Amino acid sequence: MLPEFHSKIFEKEQVQLGDTTEYIVRGGRHLFSKLPEAFEGIKQIGVIGWSSQGPAQAQNLRDSLEGTGIKVVIGLRAGSSSFAAAEKAGFKQSDGTAGEMFEVIRNSDMVLLLISDAAQTQQYPAIFEAMRPGTTLGLSHGFLLGHLQSIGADFPANINVIAVCPKGMGPSVRRLYEQGKSVNGAGINSSFAVYRDVNGRATEYALGWAVAIGAPAIFQTTLESEYKSDIFGERGILLGAIHGLAEALYRWFKAHGAGSEEAFLRAAESITGPISKTISKHGILAVYEGLSEEGKVEFLKAYSAAYHPAFEILMEIYMDVASGAEIRSVINADARFKRYPMGKIDGNEMWTVGEGVRAKRVESEIPVDPTTAGIYIATMMAQIDLLTEMGHPYSEVANESIIESVDSLNPYMHYKGVAYMIDNCSTTARLGARKWAPRFDYILTQLAFPKLEQGGQIDEELADRFLNNNIHQVLKVAGELRPPVDISVVG
Repeated sequence: MLPEFHSKIFEKEQVQLGDTTEYIVRGGRHLFSKLPEAFEGIKQIGVIGWSSQGPAQAQNLRDSLEGTGIKVVIGLRAGSSSFAAAEKAGFKQSDGTAGEMFEVIRNSDMVLLLISDAAQTQQYPAIFEAMRPGTTLGLSHGFLLGHLQSIGADFPANINVIAVCPKGMGPSVRRLYEQGKSVNGAGINSSFAVYRDVNGRATEYALGWAVAIGAPAIFQTTLESEYKSDIFGERGILLGAIHGLAEALYRWFKAHGAGSEEAFLRAAESITGPISKTISKHGILAVYEGLSEEGKVEFLKAYSAAYHPAFEILMEIYMDVASGAEIRSVINADARFKRYPMGKIDGNEMWTVGEGVRAKRVESEIPVDPTTAGIYIATMMAQIDLLTEMGHPYSEVANESIIESVDSLNPYMHYKGVAYMIDNCSTTARLGARKWAPRFDYILTQLAFPKLEQGGQIDEELADRFLNNNIHQVLKVAGELRPPVDISVVG
């Protein structure tokens, strides 16, 4: 159970999610006038890194804090090629809005550490040494905490440590913020956490940060809960699982007589098109309820066949994340990059076929395939049930298993394919998707599809648990906090 947080600046709101109560803060541009008060004592915010989140958060902060006297400065490695990209976005060494990362850290009152997770684990001793006592370290991912815990270390005791974690990739954070200039409340929802508060202002700093980057709804979590659910979720339904099950379904449909384009439509397009849009606007149950009676039977057979195989892999992922094994895997992979960089993930037949399908797509003609819906939603529900079992708050469960998937990530895959979705994400996410997608493909092919080959059986207990799961009420409440516009993915 999360402790109740307190803010003297931002109004919090109680929400009932399932059988629990949580508190949120609603964002919006009308709150920008409160930012100087929220950031009291902060004269410079250093944004360290220019990968997925860095450009988006730096530009959003700069735009939101314009005229306040609070300076936003980009910090990069000396000689980094990213200085050119930062300058193009308006951060220049010549005017002091960009500089060498350790100099920026030493001169900043609040340091947002947005370099890659692997780089954080390599450079954190020097970063901690450069931070002045009483300043604030901000993270958008708890990966570093997971690493520190695994080696018996901790953050310095004399600094604030907070997190604001947008529920979408960096490009989404920027694009929806820009859309929000004309539609107040557009943005990417974020969670926030306070790990250490040395001056009594850590909560205000975290909420101010979330408001400034454009979050329309801000949910509370803990840094440990965030990194476990986030790293796990990326490897699960958000990236790894959807990649693996789409490829497995494509082969399944082809093996049962479908042509290549039909197989792509019924597998990938069905998920990223009508299934995702229905879940986004009307909830998970609406997908099932929209099927014919025959389709509902087919859905429940597929759901029954896929749920436990998916749960098995998801449990393995969660245990590997919680034990630190998955974190070590990311660090080890980073060490191999110079010899073996990350490879291409959309060069096989399926994704080549997909290019042609997308070129002549008619949205209204994309089918909701009951088998695809059953397998996709079974995997989503297995992730939801596992996170709930592990004690994660419902807001986090919904964001990491549903909302981020259908609102922030799947639209990218729908627009330009699986690589466009996955490779717009962090290095940690990209690695996780590549590692675990084949495992979902394998276990569905080996355990779920043979049951369907044999006619399939409906597990009545599973079906009842699906139809009456608390997540449906949770998603209904969370849906009311959804940004008022769909994300633009063109780019």
